[in-house]
Amino acid sequence: MAKNANKKSGVWTSLRNAWKVEDIRSKLVYTFLMLLLFRLVGVIPAPGIDYAAVQASTASLPILDLVNMMTGSNFANMTIMAMGITPYINSSIIMQLLTIAIPALERMQKSGPEGQKKIAQITRYATVVLAVIQAIGLVSSLGYIKAGWFNYLLVGVTMAGGTALAMWIGERITEKGIGNGISLLIFAGIISNLFTGITSMLKSAFTATSLIPWLQLLGMLFIMLVMIVLVTFVDMGVRRINVNYAKRVSGRKMYGGQNSVLPIKVVSVGVLPLIFAYSFMAFPGTIIQLIGGADSGIAIWWSQYMNAYSPLYMIITALLIVAFTYFYSSISFQPEEMAKNIQQQGGAIPSVRPGKPTADYLAKVNNRLILFAALFLAVLATVPTLLTLLLGIQLPFAASSLLIAVSVVLEFKRQMDDLLVSRNYDSIS
Repeated sequence: MAKNANKKSGVWTSLRNAWKVEDIRSKLVYTFLMLLLFRLVGVIPAPGIDYAAVQASTASLPILDLVNMMTGSNFANMTIMAMGITPYINSSIIMQLLTIAIPALERMQKSGPEGQKKIAQITRYATVVLAVIQAIGLVSSLGYIKAGWFNYLLVGVTMAGGTALAMWIGERITEKGIGNGISLLIFAGIISNLFTGITSMLKSAFTATSLIPWLQLLGMLFIMLVMIVLVTFVDMGVRRINVNYAKRVSGRKMYGGQNSVLPIKVVSVGVLPLIFAYSFMAFPGTIIQLIGGADSGIAIWWSQYMNAYSPLYMIITALLIVAFTYFYSSISFQPEEMAKNIQQQGGAIPSVRPGKPTADYLAKVNNRLILFAALFLAVLATVPTLLTLLLGIQLPFAASSLLIAVSVVLEFKRQMDDLLVSRNYDSIS
C-alpha cells in the first residue's frame, strides 16, 4: 500500500519525502544552485553589443520568439547567454537525423556506450560551432553589433561560450543532480518568461482605472490552469499492453511464468513536433527579412498573411505538427525490435502470434496513439492564439512552453520517486 501511495502522490509530496533523505536532499540543493548559477550568468551583458541600438530598435525576426522562449528573454537582453541551449537542441536534432542518413553514425550509435559517448562528443563540438554562426548571424541581422570585425568575433565567441557553459551546467545537473539538466534549463527560462508576463499583467491591473485588466488576468490564470490540467492528464496517459511470459528452467531455477505490462505513452514524441513546426514556420520569414529587408514586398506580404494570428499560418502550423509527429514517431518507435525483444525473453501478447504479427500489432497500436497525439498537439498549439483573438487576452505563454514545463515537472517527479524507491524509502516513511 505504501508503494501505491507514493506512486499516486503529488509533486509537493514527492519533494517533501525526498527532502527527508540526505543524499537526495544534496542532489536537490545541487540542482537548485546550478539553476541559480545559470540565471545569474544570464544577466551579464555581452561585449561588442551596441545597447543603445538594442533599446531603440523595434526590429524583430520571427525565429526570435522561439529563441527568447528557450532562453528566458536572454536574447532580448543581449547577454552572454543570449543563445542559451538552443544551439545544443538544434545540433542534437541534426545528429539524430544524420544517424538515420549516414550508416557510419548509425553503427556508432548502436555500438554501445562508447559509440554513444562519441556521438555526444560530436554533438558538443557541433553545438559550439553552431552557436558562433547563429550568434553572429542573428545579432548582426538586427544591427546590434558595433562596427569592426573584432566586435563580430567577440559576440560570436562570448555567446558561444555562454552556450558551452549552459551545456556544461545541464550535463552537471544530469550527472550530479536530479532530472534532465538540459530540460531543466529550458524550464527555468520558460518560468522566467511566465513570471515576467504575470507580474506585468498585475502591474497593469493595479494601475488601471477599470476592471478589464483584472478580468483579463483572471481569464489568463483560468486558461493556464485548464491547459496545465489537460496537458498533465494527457502526458501521463499510457497504453498498457499485456505480455505473458512462458516458464523456462535454467539449472535448478525456474524463470518466467508471469504476466507483465508493456507501457506505450500516449504522447511519446514530447514537444519536438511543436519545436520543429515553429522553427520551420519562422525560417522563411527570417530569411526574407535578412535578404530583402523588412520593407520589401514579399516581407510585407509575409507579415500580413503569414503572421502568427492569420488563419493560413495556424492551418499550416497544425499540418506541420501532425507531419512532424508522424515523422519523429517513425524514427523513435521500433515495433520490430520490440517484438524481437519480447520473443527472445519468452514473452507473447495474448491472442497475437510472436514475430511479425506482434510487430504489426504494436505498430497498429502506436499508429492510433500517434494520430491522437498529432491532433492533440495541433489543437494545443492553436488554442492560445485563438483565445487571444476571440477574448482579447494576451497570454504570456505558448503551447510549446506550457507542454515543456509540464513534461519537465512530471519527469522531475518521476526521477525523485525512482530515487526514493531505490533507497527503500518506504521502510522509513
